[in-house]
Amino acid sequence: MKNPYDILVRPLITERALTQQELGKYTFEVAPSANKKEIKAAVEKAFGVKVLAVNTTSIKGRVVLRNGMRPGKKRDVKKAVITLAPGQALEYS
Repeated sequence: MKNPYDILVRPLITERALTQQELGKYTFEVAPSANKKEIKAAVEKAFGVKVLAVNTTSIKGRVVLRNGMRPGKKRDVKKAVITLAPGQALEYS
């Protein structure tokens, strides 16, 4: 199994993600190659909690102009929304 910190890139702290934390749902940016089973195992190992569900989405990087003329591309991102068992919460800084 991979190291959990290779799969979980960083937590996403947005207004929407913060409101979902009250419902026991936490949002992470994850490695693009990670599947739902790996993400679930990584969260359970890293934080010691019980995961009920994992929802993922892949977002393609958009095309941008660099320095006003050269075309470039932002990186692709994969996000995962983790649903925890009732009464559990994550502690991260």
